[in-house]
Amino acid sequence: MLDRVADKWSLLVIALLDRHTLRFTELKRAIDGISQRMLAQTLRHLERDGLVSRTVHAKVPPRVDYALTDLGSTLHETIKALVTWTESHQSEIAAARTAYDRRMAQEQAEAAQAAAERDAIAHAVISAR
Repeated sequence: MLDRVADKWSLLVIALLDRHTLRFTELKRAIDGISQRMLAQTLRHLERDGLVSRTVHAKVPPRVDYALTDLGSTLHETIKALVTWTESHQSEIAAARTAYDRRMAQEQAEAAQAAAERDAIAHAVISAR
């Protein structure tokens, strides 16, 4: 349950639905990078867990609205702090990732250099025979 609720798509859907009822296309537009398939799957899981309700309006074209249930609203209160923290620390996280990536690239370059030096020594030893 925690894996499903704590994934990034579920957190975003719950955060958006806390404000108001939304249609599928509105959710898709509001969540950058989510595929139609992933959004449908996320909504199905949240509905199955009782966190989201799905209302089909019989009109042409059919209209489907999604909303948080009372249970979903209580979960939103719990995760709101996590979402707020993430938004507040986005730049620090990005800086840490950049520093990490730079450090890893440096370590890989040093390891490649050391391997090249070992290969050169081995080649020189073999050639000297």
